[in-house]
Amino acid sequence: MYCLLKNNPDEVCEMTLQTIKASVLKFAKDEDGLTIVEYAVAGGLITVAVAAAFVLLGGAVDTQIRALCQAVNGNVAC
Repeated sequence: MYCLLKNNPDEVCEMTLQTIKASVLKFAKDEDGLTIVEYAVAGGLITVAVAAAFVLLGGAVDTQIRALCQAVNGNVAC
């Protein structure tokens, strides 16, 4: 396994079982990444909900806007 963080790519990294275990435990305890993922999922769900609302309500809203426009303009096509 090569060290990716060192300047010399030919230098071999020493990874003992303890350092691997410590790295995994540190990653498991880190909650900052989880918070970012939660916000991303919530943002995605909100985006899907808004898009679905536009698709489902688009025809009804268009009909109401055209009716209001015709009422204001005296039945002239809008």
